Amino acid sequence: MTYPAGFMDANSFPKTNKNFRLLYDTKGRFKIHAIKDEEAKFKLCKVRFVQFGQKGIPYLNTYDGRTIHYPDPLIRANDTIKVDLEINKIIDFIKFNVGNVVMVTGGCYWSYATRLGNVFTIGYKAMGLSSQGLGYQAHYHEVAKKRAAAQGDATA
Repeated sequence: MTYPAGFMDANSFPKTNKNFRLLYDTKGRFKIHAIKDEEAKFKLCKVRFVQFGQKGIPYLNTYDGRTIHYPDPLIRANDTIKVDLEINKIIDFIKFNVGNVVMVTGGCYWSYATRLGNVFTIGYKAMGLSSQGLGYQAHYHEVAKKRAAAQGDATA
């Protein structure tokens, strides 16, 4: 069976000894991002819902279709979990809060105002992901400040 690759999937190629993660660039296109061997062992997943199953067993469901039983009681919908791909267990989680680093995965023009379902929390400081080339798009105020600073240095 073959399955399509999706956002945050880690792909390993043993013949070349290289690992890649599928991310979005600033224009919403898939981008293959080279990662280290340690990073290929986990995946970040957004929690869709947390419920109780038969006989009161708690479980959560993620947006990539995983079902994980007995999650941490502090995990809620829209939080992001770090899943070990070898044992399919939760290593860490990050709450969906104001001020966290997020990636917008959809919406009209991928702007700063979007629906809750289009926001994927990456973490406080990218939760173990190498941040180079993550598709971070600086706010236009930040770009203007950097440009003004660069022009000021060039004239001095």
